[in-house]
Formats: sequence, C-alpha cells, structure tokens
Amino acid sequence: MEIQQLLVDYSTAIDSRRFDDLDRVFTPDAHIDYTELGGIAGSYPEVKAWLAEVLPNFPAYFHMVGNFDIRVDGDAATSRTILFNPMALGEDGQIMFCGLWYDDAFVRTAEGWRMMRRVEQKCIQKVV
Repeated sequence: MEIQQLLVDYSTAIDSRRFDDLDRVFTPDAHIDYTELGGIAGSYPEVKAWLAEVLPNFPAYFHMVGNFDIRVDGDAATSRTILFNPMALGEDGQIMFCGLWYDDAFVRTAEGWRMMRRVEQKCIQKVV
C-alpha cells in the first residue's frame, strides 16, 4: 500500500505542479526515462528541472493510474502501472491522449519507500 500511495503521490505532484513534492517520491540518484513519448532520460535532478520547465506549457493535464502490479522482495520492489494522461495542447480545445505503462523500481529507505527508476512504455498517443 505504501508503494501504491507513492505512485499516486507522483501523479498528484505532477498534476498540481508541485515539482518539489517529487523529492519525497524519488531517490536523489534515481534514473528516469520519458523518451518513449518524446521526453528526456536522465537523473532525477535533471528530469525534475525539465518537468518544471516543460509542463507549464500545457494548460491542463491529469494522470489517472491503475492496474497496480507491485512485487516486493525485501527492501526492493518493482511495479508496472498503467496511466491514462489527457493533456490540453492549447486554448483551441485540442487534446493529446497518452496511454502508457510505468515500469518502476523502488528501494526502502529510512524515510520509507522511494522510486529509484522510472521508465515509460507507450500504449497510445493520439491528438484529437
């Protein structure tokens, strides 16, 4: 349940544009790969700065996550979670619908579970 909540906390931080809240989601040395949908790959600090720069260009978006498949092995865990993410592209009503899988790895720290790797895998991307 703690890992599932961490996945929700990620979505809440992104959707509310509170990027510093991601510090409680990721380890400082986490690797994140958003290249599947045209983003960047890199260390957590690099990707956090990129998110704060790029996402304000979208007037509205939200993350809806589900199908939590979480596997715990001691102080390590992995998960595969599906995401539906509609994003407004401008004020003209054009919407991009993104569907993807998050493949994640976690580690239990003194502060609780933290994500140490996130990789996107595209299901669908369509602009309407």
